[in-house]
Amino acid sequence: MEAEGSNRALSNPPPTAKTTTTGKKLATDDLDMATAHVHPATLPDWSNIKVIHRNALHPRSYFHIYNDPSKALARDTSKSRAQLLSGPDTKWLLDVQKSPFDGPTTFYENGYDLRNWKEVQVPGMWQLQGLGKGPAYTNVVYPIPVDPPHVPYDQNECGRYVTKFALSDTVKDKDGQLRLRFEGVDSSFKVWLNGTEVGYSQGSRNPTEFDITSMVKSEGENVLNVEVYQYCDGTYIEDQDQWWLSGIFRDVYIHSFPKVSIQDFFVQTLLDDDYKDATLKVDVDLNGRSEVALRLLDAAGNEIVATSKSIDKKGTFEARIVDPLKWTAETPNLYTLVLGIDSCHLAHNVGFRRTELISGVWCVNGNPVKFRGANRHEHHPETGRTVPLDFAKRDFLIMKSHNINAIRTSHYIDDPRLYAICDELGLWVMDEADLECHGFFECGEPEPRKPEKFTSDNPEWKEQYVDRAKQMVHRDKNHPSIIMWSLGNEAFYGSNHQAMYDYIKSVDQTRLVHYEQDFDAQTVDIHSRMYASVDWITKFAEEKDWKKPLVLCEYIHAMGNGPGGALEYIETFYKYPRLMGGFVWEWANHGIRTHNTDGEEYMAYGGDFGEEVHDGNFVMDGLLFSNHTPAPGLIEYKKLIEPVQTLRLDGKNVTLINRYDFIGIEHLKCTWKIVSDGGKAAEGTVDLPKGVEPHTETTITISDLPEPRSEESYLRLDFTIPETTPWAQAGHLVAWGQLQLTPGKTLAQIASIAPEPKALEIATPSSQELKISAPGGTSWTFNAVHGTLSSWTKAGGKNMITMPPAMDFYRAVTDNDNGEHDPSAPEWGAVRLSQMREHVRKVTWQHNVDIATCSVKVEAFITPPVLAWGVATVTTYTFGSGGSVSINVKGKLDGVLKPKTFARIGYTFGLDGVDKVCWFGRGPGEGYRDKKQAQAFGTWENTVDGLFVDYEFPQDGSQRVDVRWVEFKNAKGGKLIRARFGNLKDSGFTATRYTTKDIDESKHPYELHKKKRNDTVVRLDFAHHGLGTGSCGPSALPQYVLNAEDFEYDIVLD
Repeated sequence: MEAEGSNRALSNPPPTAKTTTTGKKLATDDLDMATAHVHPATLPDWSNIKVIHRNALHPRSYFHIYNDPSKALARDTSKSRAQLLSGPDTKWLLDVQKSPFDGPTTFYENGYDLRNWKEVQVPGMWQLQGLGKGPAYTNVVYPIPVDPPHVPYDQNECGRYVTKFALSDTVKDKDGQLRLRFEGVDSSFKVWLNGTEVGYSQGSRNPTEFDITSMVKSEGENVLNVEVYQYCDGTYIEDQDQWWLSGIFRDVYIHSFPKVSIQDFFVQTLLDDDYKDATLKVDVDLNGRSEVALRLLDAAGNEIVATSKSIDKKGTFEARIVDPLKWTAETPNLYTLVLGIDSCHLAHNVGFRRTELISGVWCVNGNPVKFRGANRHEHHPETGRTVPLDFAKRDFLIMKSHNINAIRTSHYIDDPRLYAICDELGLWVMDEADLECHGFFECGEPEPRKPEKFTSDNPEWKEQYVDRAKQMVHRDKNHPSIIMWSLGNEAFYGSNHQAMYDYIKSVDQTRLVHYEQDFDAQTVDIHSRMYASVDWITKFAEEKDWKKPLVLCEYIHAMGNGPGGALEYIETFYKYPRLMGGFVWEWANHGIRTHNTDGEEYMAYGGDFGEEVHDGNFVMDGLLFSNHTPAPGLIEYKKLIEPVQTLRLDGKNVTLINRYDFIGIEHLKCTWKIVSDGGKAAEGTVDLPKGVEPHTETTITISDLPEPRSEESYLRLDFTIPETTPWAQAGHLVAWGQLQLTPGKTLAQIASIAPEPKALEIATPSSQELKISAPGGTSWTFNAVHGTLSSWTKAGGKNMITMPPAMDFYRAVTDNDNGEHDPSAPEWGAVRLSQMREHVRKVTWQHNVDIATCSVKVEAFITPPVLAWGVATVTTYTFGSGGSVSINVKGKLDGVLKPKTFARIGYTFGLDGVDKVCWFGRGPGEGYRDKKQAQAFGTWENTVDGLFVDYEFPQDGSQRVDVRWVEFKNAKGGKLIRARFGNLKDSGFTATRYTTKDIDESKHPYELHKKKRNDTVVRLDFAHHGLGTGSCGPSALPQYVLNAEDFEYDIVLD
């Protein structure tokens, strides 16, 4: 193969102007009398826009060569014609200096002293192995001065690697070619082998191969030296939302290619217009002439095609395949292609599918498809961009088990091994080029220097852009899971994107091309947007002039407690055919596991390593926590995108909709049960109909459905997998639905069936205090000065109240409250919502002997300091002889500069001795008015600690929603206090060991844990503001906003 950039000289011409070391220009007559000194003598490759690669081979698809076809079919790379130079069984030494001009610049020379160098893991990032300045996180801004294409000379860490190896027998071939392959190096690197310069390359996530045949020793020891630069000119187009980490972070191989060998191949599966039969087209590149054998095997190993032909450098096979099994994300049917000549054999997955636009709708194999996707960065909490294969595969298994069907490789091509896993499991992949230059937006350049003029619309950068498209499409072109190419992310839009598109289409016409910032889709094949509102995408879908479909390449920003309001997006996607669906931002938090000075472990984010420039916790915005366990947002997303949805009940008939794109629902098992306030009442199974077409409704009949119960009850349907699949065990829950059979009772209805009252005892030991005693040993103390219920005791017990109940309108700030898009937190801060205090105006009480109650009425004004607004409340406490306290509260806003919204309306108080909580309502997990679809009605129980969601950036959380009643119990399960809301919609509770102040003041979990209380902080909410996705997207939708208005609510405590 011809080397990339082989037409360029290995060094640049020296500068034309001669200067002294002081910078004074010399006269011509002085040139003979002085020696000119210039540093550096030549422009370094890493700061030279004209140098992308030196001596690198043309990119090829990812494959290993084997000596015989049986080994190729086994696909054990340890038995291939390759030698792995990285991994735990290899030894690498590393020295990191402040700049490429510091330290041992001649370390590649024979005999260099390496005794003080550190042994490190390769692949790996040096900042995470105790070398260099440390990790740094930015979302948009560059961590360096912006002067493209130049990067700092003196603040550009340089890592110098050395490893020694002897060639293994697997790669020795006296007539063949040996290639040194790096799968990923951040950000650029130069290579020497046995003291001879091999070449240079940049493009961090792209592979590079060099021909080392003439430099390697077939016997004895070889010394490989690699010099890695933290920054290069390519850094300007690698400004992804990321930790800035450096090093050889993917594997390093030596590949052995026989004298005449397969250099590359390209598989295309061309389905006919009926999507039935196909033409298998395989282009093969050789480095000579040879007879090439081709076989196609089905999943059982049966030979579907067997043919051969003589090829001189380039040739094409074509074979008609009758009605092959089709590949989709739901039916990942794979065949195996085997190519071979002499001692050069390879095997690769083949999936028959066709992707296209039909009347403005994205279709695969003729069927409309919806992306139920996620953006996935490559990140591991301990090793950064070096992600072990089993860790990544676990990600994909979690995706499949949570109904996710698509991945966008944000914002670069992934580890090449991962695409085969997507082929096998069934995941659509939008493969994205390693390109982003978002930071130019922050540079403050005035017009006409628009951000795109730096690189994207700058002809000098054209080859840099095209190279990244070239590397992507050639490496990954043979994977059926890849159904779309993406030109990068947030790099504005310019002529260089057009050049990328043109190059991709010159190679591959079978896939669509995506790029979000081509807003009008002038170049690319589809429209794309980030964080567009539901209203916006609805208007797009209803606009007749748009001829191409729309994908939300990023939406429902999953930062912290969220996302809220995702339901409306999913419903809108399915309403309009030209909406392709979307990809959640993002899959997982990117915390780095570290320890504070006390040795306490936590997940670090921007600023935790002392970075001067950083973007804080914006890196914590995923559906998974940093250890890749599911966060509540993933549970909600799974429910919203489930492939079978339960719509409605009519008698004993249940209407379902099949939201699979290709298959029916008969492969699932359906069970049903009745869930009620009184427990599980009945259960059974029902057969699902066969042949239900995708995106259509069907009806099932539950013939033995019992008559409705008197208490609140629901019909629940579970859809499970009866047999184990590659991604889930038998019995895995795919989808579920719940339909109300009997509505809940109001508090008035509950009160009407209360037992006969008995006499209360009233005592007033002072004018400031009222003591009320009920039969059975329950007693209360009411403080008339403060207007609070100050104690509650039961027979033989102690006071359970540690903080008297107080009206509260504030919650600890969430990431979405504090975002950039119509944020709530700044307004709540401006009106001092967290500082609201009750000022009692009047307290009156009355003993109602005839009905055995005592009523206490408190008139108060709840207001913050400094400001002239507040809430005038009238609260009536009615103490009953059965041991209950009914509370009615009326609130009226008054004053000037009142808030537009409240965070919540409810009571906050402290309880002693609470260990467990039991409730009837939605559960078992966290829920809010715009994030509750994944929580089912039922009776649930958990410990106080078990209820708590420990977000990696502390914030409000752990609420349970649509709660009818909740009991707070001691460690033995004894009931302390129960709260009843009736059937009030969106009512809820939290029970934690922390106050809102504790949470707001803590920036990491370990800080919060130090404030853990012995008592329990209980919040009983009548209403709660939605979450939204305001951290990067729309805030809470209007229907989920808690407007600051007059109110009246009731609750019963007993």
